[in-house]
Amino acid sequence: MLELMIKRVEKQRQIALVEDGKIIEYYDEGEDDYKNEGNIYIGVVKDIVKGMQAAFVDIGIGKNSLIHLKDILEKRDEKKEQTKPSQDINDVIKLGQKLLVQIKKDSNEKKGARISTHINLPGKYIVFMPNTDIITISQKIENKKEQERLIKLVSENISKGNGAVIRTSAEGKEKEIIEDIKHIEAKWEKILKASQDKNQEVPRQLYSSENIVEKMLMDLAGKGISQVIVNDSSDYNEINKIKSENQEYKDLPIAVKSEESIFHMYDLEQQIEKIYNRKIWLKCGGFITIDKTEALTAIDVNTGKYTGNKTMEDTVFKVNREATIEIAKQLRLRDIGGIIIIDYIDMQEEEDKKAIEELLKEELKKDRSKTQIEGFTKLDLMEMTRKHICSHKD
Repeated sequence: MLELMIKRVEKQRQIALVEDGKIIEYYDEGEDDYKNEGNIYIGVVKDIVKGMQAAFVDIGIGKNSLIHLKDILEKRDEKKEQTKPSQDINDVIKLGQKLLVQIKKDSNEKKGARISTHINLPGKYIVFMPNTDIITISQKIENKKEQERLIKLVSENISKGNGAVIRTSAEGKEKEIIEDIKHIEAKWEKILKASQDKNQEVPRQLYSSENIVEKMLMDLAGKGISQVIVNDSSDYNEINKIKSENQEYKDLPIAVKSEESIFHMYDLEQQIEKIYNRKIWLKCGGFITIDKTEALTAIDVNTGKYTGNKTMEDTVFKVNREATIEIAKQLRLRDIGGIIIIDYIDMQEEEDKKAIEELLKEELKKDRSKTQIEGFTKLDLMEMTRKHICSHKD
C-alpha cells in the first residue's frame, strides 16, 4: 500500500512516500530552497570563455549561468556518439545573443546554474525533447516487442523534428500516450511563442517546472497510491487541483490530520531520524557508511559484527549482497544524486562480482530516478550515477 504524506510547518514541508509503513522516499523542502532546476528562460550571452569552450548567460536569477558548447550544438545520441565537438564556441554564439535555455543543475553559493539549450519537458508517459530526432526508451521496459511498439507509436504521433524519451509508465498504454504527446507539444508551442515576444524584457522566465509533489504524482500515476495525508489547507487544495486535472487520481482520497499526528503513523518520525545517520546496520551484522563530498558520494561496505559460519567467500558475498539491497533503498530514500562510488568488501570470484552488479541493477529498477551503473573499476570500486529527483542547495 502506497501513501503520500505531506506535513507542513510554517515555511517547511516534509514529504514522505510510504509503502506498507516504511518510508521509501523522503524530501524536506523549504520555501527558500532552490527550485529552479527544469525552469526555462530566455537569456542573454554576457561572456564567452574560449579556453573553457563555454559561455556565461544572464537568465535573470542572480549569478550568470554557465553553458558549455556541447549544450548549444545539436543534441547527439550519446549511446551512438561520444565524440567531442570540434567547433569553436565563438563561431556558434555571440555576445548579446538571446538563448532559450533550461536549468539542468541549480546554482549554489559558489557557482551559477548550469544550463542547456537542450530542453526536456516531462509528461506522464514521455519526456518531450524538441529540436531533435532522437526517440529512446526507458531501460526498465525490457520486452523487445513492447519497446518496438512504443517507439513506433511515439514516432508516428510526435511532430517532425522533435524527439522523446519513453517513460516506464508508458508500458501497455496507447491512447494515453498520444494524448500526452498532444498536451506537451501544446505546452511547448506556448513556451516558443512567449520566447519570441519582442515586447517582453530579456532575460525572463518562461516556464516553471513541477514541484516535488506534482512530480511524484505524475510519476506514480497508475502505481496505486491509496491515499494522500496532509495537515495544511494549501496542500489539500494543491492535491485537489492535481486530481481535477488527472483522470487517474479523480477518486484518490485526501485525509487531513493534525500537525502532531500526521507523522506518528508507522513511527515515521523515528524513520526520518535514521535517514541522516552516516552508518546503516544490516540484518546480518555488517554495515554500510555513506559520506557525501562536493564531487561524489562514497559508500563503504563493512563486515562489522558478522563473521559467518562457512567460507570467507560466502561471508563476504552475504554481506555484499545485503549491502546492495540496502544501498539501492538508501539512494532512493535520501535522493542521492551525481557520481556514486561503492567500496564493496573485496571479492575474489568474478562470478560473485557479476552477481552483485546484476542485483544492484535489479534493485535500482524500483527507483523512479535515472540510474546508470558503470561496473567495477580496476580498483574494484563500483561506479554509478543517479539523477536527483528533487533539486537541492548542495
